[in-house]
Amino acid sequence: MDAVKDPHESSEAIEDPSTAIRAVTARLATARTKGELGKLLACEVQTYSLFDLQIIGGRLNSEIERLPSPYRENIRPHFREQLFGKHHRLLAMEKSGAFNRVHTPITEPDRFRNFCGILDTGCFSWDDQSERNVYFQNPKNRLFSYLIAAFTMFVLDEPGHPVGMPFPGGFTVERRGSDYYCLIRDKEKEITWSICNFCPAKQTEER
Repeated sequence: MDAVKDPHESSEAIEDPSTAIRAVTARLATARTKGELGKLLACEVQTYSLFDLQIIGGRLNSEIERLPSPYRENIRPHFREQLFGKHHRLLAMEKSGAFNRVHTPITEPDRFRNFCGILDTGCFSWDDQSERNVYFQNPKNRLFSYLIAAFTMFVLDEPGHPVGMPFPGGFTVERRGSDYYCLIRDKEKEITWSICNFCPAKQTEER
């Protein structure tokens, strides 16, 4: 009797995850314009199956549920927008051909190259020791969040965390005119793989 095939198993599953992630990073680093980057990112996220997306969503929900109430309820829609709202927008722009019409250079290309430089480290720096679901430990699924962050921060020039996202103490990610402000923008410098270190938002003045 044939064994039941794992829906997550594919030819990619036998490839060394670090090698695969470095290959993705190398492809992204070739982008010089927002349109080029958008097309590359859309190509990469389309390699994720429905099963992959369900696992990514499951991990996100698991992390949200660990937060205290009522903060958990307040932040839930913002986390979902950050990941899956932007995922939908990326694919919608690709389908419409929008990236073919965008020739604007990537804002702060050095910041973008530095971002690409931390992807391999970031995908393997999560602490999964207490994680029971083996699928939640897949570095490729962690890469997904970085791909979406790259679209948000370097194609859209928006903050990695969406406007309105609340933080403890009553702060939120704000938009003031054409500028964005965030309380934690400069708070995670010791975590070199944090997307906050590459965010276009400015640091909010603490009250």
